[in-house]
Amino acid sequence: SVTSCIRMPKFACLVALLASTAHGERREVSGALRSSRVADSTILNARGGGEEADMVIVGCGVPKRGMGWYHATQLLKGEISSGRLSGIIEPYFLGPGKDSPPGKQFAQFMQEVGASHKDVEFIDEIGKWSPKKEKTCALIAGRTADNPRIFKELVDKGCKHIYLEKPGAPTVGELEEMMKYAEKKGVKVYVGYNKNVTKYVRLALEFQNATPGASTTFVHNNAYQEHELAECFERNAEGILKNMAIHELALLVTYYNVRVDTVAEVIPDKAYSRRLTLNGPSSGKPYTDFSRVGFTVKTKDGAMVTVRADRCGDAGGQGGSEAIVEVNGKEEFRSVTPDAALKSKVDKLQKADPQMMPYFFLQDEDYKILKERVCKHIVTDADGSPEGIATIEIAVEALKLAEYLNKFFSKAFA
Repeated sequence: SVTSCIRMPKFACLVALLASTAHGERREVSGALRSSRVADSTILNARGGGEEADMVIVGCGVPKRGMGWYHATQLLKGEISSGRLSGIIEPYFLGPGKDSPPGKQFAQFMQEVGASHKDVEFIDEIGKWSPKKEKTCALIAGRTADNPRIFKELVDKGCKHIYLEKPGAPTVGELEEMMKYAEKKGVKVYVGYNKNVTKYVRLALEFQNATPGASTTFVHNNAYQEHELAECFERNAEGILKNMAIHELALLVTYYNVRVDTVAEVIPDKAYSRRLTLNGPSSGKPYTDFSRVGFTVKTKDGAMVTVRADRCGDAGGQGGSEAIVEVNGKEEFRSVTPDAALKSKVDKLQKADPQMMPYFFLQDEDYKILKERVCKHIVTDADGSPEGIATIEIAVEALKLAEYLNKFFSKAFA
């Protein structure tokens, strides 16, 4: 991974020759990075022969729409060599929502899994479940608002490893309470910030760390169209910084040591940013948020990094992200996801299965790497945390940063 490439002196992290067609330059990524990618690929392609951690999905959701369902599907396909799916806890679709149309879809999925994987349990509430072995990881993939309650219930059931989907909890206070409870009970917590392990981020970080005077801009584009923004604002009422851009904030915390107490200056990009108040289509209530927001953070130790997040940056498309590295205001390097090869692959997969959420295809490999590294960490009894995986401490700091920036922007864009 990029962390080991940057920190391990025996590797030369950047040599020359990576294609950059926009600028006619060619640069090559080092053998160290290639080795990292090969290692991840080997891990993901390995089958059998080793110990597996049990994974239980809490909050599976609707087939082809729910993040929990996609995690379960990768495990069921055997794509995580160090982990196996042991159970699915789905209170809603096995309870009050079972007769709804999505509930019937879930029932069909449960029937299919029952026929092919008879050892996978389906359970309607956490109270009826207990880990069968210590090397069990519960992956919470339901609504963020429910996470604090579910987290405590799982810890009280004796689960020693918990994987949270971002941002982990609705507020800093709740996430800090979860962190304290985990420490008290000896529970390891992992947070699924997939951009921490993506290739385009690794490439940009390697280039920046090998280039004196370089600074990076992280660009995140969603695929909403203008007429969809009101529904987006209502459904993601926590706001763009705690939702869409929280991935970039986690990168700032992880790789640039950005914390609320290390920030020297925040420079809002008012020309780029767009703040709107729209009425939610379901409630009719007004929601104020950014359709796009840009800003630069300077830290007390001299680091500088820029973020641009645009809900409509790829309107009607699939969305995507870029990392642009500049020196003295001149672009020297750019890495993109999806690149041409991945975009072609995603286009074909999406055409073959238009009901699937597009970002599942885009981030498929990232999700595998996250789960594999977590499961490998568990089965090997490794110390610390898995390489590149965000800890709950990082999640707390990212959420603190989001709340800090929300207050700052309320004044800056008043």
